[in-house]
Amino acid sequence: MHDGYGLALVSVWAGLVVWCHGGRYWWRSAWDARRQRVIYAWHPSSEPAQAAYRVALRYAQLRESHTLFAPVAGVPPCP
Repeated sequence: MHDGYGLALVSVWAGLVVWCHGGRYWWRSAWDARRQRVIYAWHPSSEPAQAAYRVALRYAQLRESHTLFAPVAGVPPCP
């Protein structure tokens, strides 16, 4: 978690950071290739359980699409 500029940011997964501002939870939901910009999703902070559910759905999407990379040749594995 990071607190900066008056916002509390929570890093959930690579590419998924959630913050609360203006009575809403915000997170990146997609990329608009045509406009070359990020699309954000939000949910009212008065409904934290429903917001958490939506963030969990996004997390599952990102985990499913995440590709694992093969180890680099010659680099020993972590102990």
